[in-house]
Amino acid sequence: MQIERPNVTFVAGVDEVGRGPLVGDVVTAAVILDPANPIAGLADSKKLTDKKRQALAIEIKQKALCYAIGRCSPTEIDELNILHATMLAMTRAVEGLSTQPEFVFVDGNRLPKLVMPAQAVVKGDSLVAEISAASILAKVARDEEMLELDKRYPQYGFAGHKGYPTKAHFAALEQYGAINEHRKSFKPVQRVLMQAKGEA
Repeated sequence: MQIERPNVTFVAGVDEVGRGPLVGDVVTAAVILDPANPIAGLADSKKLTDKKRQALAIEIKQKALCYAIGRCSPTEIDELNILHATMLAMTRAVEGLSTQPEFVFVDGNRLPKLVMPAQAVVKGDSLVAEISAASILAKVARDEEMLELDKRYPQYGFAGHKGYPTKAHFAALEQYGAINEHRKSFKPVQRVLMQAKGEA
């Protein structure tokens, strides 16, 4: 599928990571690449190894014209719902860019509130280089946050499942309860909190 690119200088790509996990921020990134400094191997972050993602993240930060990370906290996710929190985090990433883009490609089928023209691209992380770069930066940033959380709460195994709803995560939730960073509006977390109330 060919994506028609606008005839402007500054094009940003935006993507998110972390809509599905039960814990932590939803993290987004916005990137404006430098046509004079191409980056080989950009792809959907989910299709890359951890090592390749980290190497590309360093290269993107060195070569991109600018990039920014946006996020929404578990509290904001609980207040807004995950979709609206994701859109807000995307807006924050674009607003954080040191150069204002003239056009924005956004991964997915919805657009956040932006002041410039934008286009939603389904599977954009495989089709638009700027979105691929954003997906890599967002994934690396969120994984690093999960590793930090793992150091503080090793019993939950965040380094392994990255907060996603796995059997190991469910078992830890049942055994240890929810921490502040858990998304209280997500059903598996709600269930554990209700059980804890019932036992109290």
